Amino acid sequence: MPQPLKTIAVLIANPALSSILTMTLAAVPSLRVRAFESETALRAYLDLAPIDLVVTDLGGDIARRIRNDARAGLQVIALQGAVGEVKRADGIDEVIMKPMSPRYLVERVLARLARRPGPVETLRRRGLLERDWSKFGDNVVPLFPDQPSA
Repeated sequence: MPQPLKTIAVLIANPALSSILTMTLAAVPSLRVRAFESETALRAYLDLAPIDLVVTDLGGDIARRIRNDARAGLQVIALQGAVGEVKRADGIDEVIMKPMSPRYLVERVLARLARRPGPVETLRRRGLLERDWSKFGDNVVPLFPDQPSA
């Protein structure tokens, strides 16, 4: 069975750098890459679909807010231009100093994804994605299964 694609979100302030990093990451067949222009767009996407890893250069405050909104398993790689005090408590898993090679970023992303399962695998292990829908009929999915029928 082939491995599911890992979803990577790129949230970079500079559109040119964002484009280069997005194209470089998208060249990896096992990655699905989504570029975002703002934190708001990324947070809206997180409401719709799981993301395995976020690459950002916008700092620890944004990483902390994204991690608070996201499901379990989200990882954050921060790109920093200057040596500063970055803590794991800021919601950042790994810091890469700029300038760096885009290929180095690909290596770090793949290494970080290999360390632990993403949100989909975590949910599957907990049994949250395994459900027998056949007992509800051919094409009926209950929207509110806990409420009694009227």
